[in-house]
Amino acid sequence: MQSPLSLTETQANPSLPTRGPLTILVVDDHNATRLTIASELDRNGHCVLEADSAEWALELFQRHKPDLVLLDIDMPGHDGYWTARTLREAEPGGWTPIIFMTDSGGDECVWRGIEAGADDYLSKPISPLLMHAKLRAMQRIMNMRKRLVELSDELRTANSQLTELSQLDPLTGLLNRRGLDLQLQTALAHSRRERQPLTVMLCDIDFFKRYNDSLGHLEGDACLRRMSRLLANTCQRPLDCAARYGGEEFALILPDTPRSGAQTFARAVMRMVQLAAVTHPASEVAPYVTLSGGITTCMADDSTTAEALLLRADDALYTAKMQGRNRFFSYEMKVTA
Repeated sequence: MQSPLSLTETQANPSLPTRGPLTILVVDDHNATRLTIASELDRNGHCVLEADSAEWALELFQRHKPDLVLLDIDMPGHDGYWTARTLREAEPGGWTPIIFMTDSGGDECVWRGIEAGADDYLSKPISPLLMHAKLRAMQRIMNMRKRLVELSDELRTANSQLTELSQLDPLTGLLNRRGLDLQLQTALAHSRRERQPLTVMLCDIDFFKRYNDSLGHLEGDACLRRMSRLLANTCQRPLDCAARYGGEEFALILPDTPRSGAQTFARAVMRMVQLAAVTHPASEVAPYVTLSGGITTCMADDSTTAEALLLRADDALYTAKMQGRNRFFSYEMKVTA
């Protein structure tokens, strides 16, 4: 019987080991062939798993997740084609290189092997030099694939970060108008699905132009950041959020919040603003910065739109200003300090 590995060839042409050891599953029902291949791989520093049947190969594959499979085609029971297909089904989304080993390397054999899931083939008797060359080629492909997966993960992370940044206001760190629109759509869907009330508030800083004119735009920016932190800190629940609606105007989205809860929340905001006591030298209503706010609460249905909610909140905000500022207003309630 011809040896599956030519030892004289190995001695005449030292094999080129792959870069780094691999865990290799060798599947062959012929003991002498399998042991000889395993010995050659072991001599080159690889970790070898041996299987003499398709069933045992599948068990070892699932248990140890090898880096590469050397698979004989002609085996009793389930042949190599069936084994390759089953191995591929056992790693959805993954890829482990499979190299077929066959006594005949005809075109049909190669075609059937590729169709079954193999990536390359070796003709018996196995040449150690050719085997190590193909192992190195497969390892090179594995490394490139691993790098592509890493780059894809990095790209997804970068895209996620860019998406998050595109929804944030750079001055205040709150959601910007784009982020607000997306969050409000999510809150509306939640209200419809859970049949829970949704409250939307719009508020702005009273006499903010006079604040800027008196203290300068740098102090004005600092005031905006201070009010932003205050509003963000008031949003204690995971679904609550604050956004910069534009200029000195802010929006608050409060899912699962009925009118009574909105009233309590508005009072808490006004109390925190009062305690912050940010000096306003040009206000007509208080010696410190104050807010005016408009509130709308709904039980969202299919006819409820984000635009309608914001419009109602804006109308309520306008009314709060007309009634003297430093207050929150809705069409069914008024909250003052």
